[in-house]
Amino acid sequence: MSMPFYVSPEQMMEDRADYARKGIARGKALIALSFKQGILIVAENPSNTLHKVSEIYDRIAFAGVGKYNEFDQLRIAGVRHADLKGYSFSREDVGARNLANEYAQMLGQIFTHEMKPMEVEILVAEISQESDDIQPQMFHIFYDGTVKDETDYAVLGGETETIIDRFSPNYKKNLTLTKALAIAVNSLAGDDRELIPDDLEVAELSVRNGRRAFRRIAGDELDKLLSKNS
Repeated sequence: MSMPFYVSPEQMMEDRADYARKGIARGKALIALSFKQGILIVAENPSNTLHKVSEIYDRIAFAGVGKYNEFDQLRIAGVRHADLKGYSFSREDVGARNLANEYAQMLGQIFTHEMKPMEVEILVAEISQESDDIQPQMFHIFYDGTVKDETDYAVLGGETETIIDRFSPNYKKNLTLTKALAIAVNSLAGDDRELIPDDLEVAELSVRNGRRAFRRIAGDELDKLLSKNS
């Protein structure tokens, strides 16, 4: 009788982490940053139909990078969780922190117990309900369930360190929408290429939008915002 092949738990976890990181690195990056009216999310995404950025609830947005079908499953689960909690209790009880904890448990369980980890990084972002106190919250959840509480900005996906090096020296608090968009797009593109509106997916969580704070920025509006900085 042959002996089963033994792999130490440490090696198994490291192999799963390497597998997930390589899958995520193949995807295109996104940047989420706080600006004067809320949170802006800018993703490199040439697809017009497969969204990386979506609304989960009234003042909560979801963004994902990596394998699309996997982070879209997480998005749907988050929408269902938020709807159920809002219906069972009240809309004010639905928050980004609670959703981030739910996602962390799901991803941690899959990473530890399933054969293949999810090749995703996700972001849950929220702004407060008071127009004079935006208080942006951003929770960056990794493939293994690790949660990082971001205060000003978050970068997800491939070439994260390179993009942060380009982005962080130019970032300031209370930027206008136009300036925030320009810094994010330039950081994603780098010096050797140019991103046009068709290459981008842009959305905001803004106090100007009322209860449904999430809004996509596309078409002529995106063209005009980008042209102001060209």
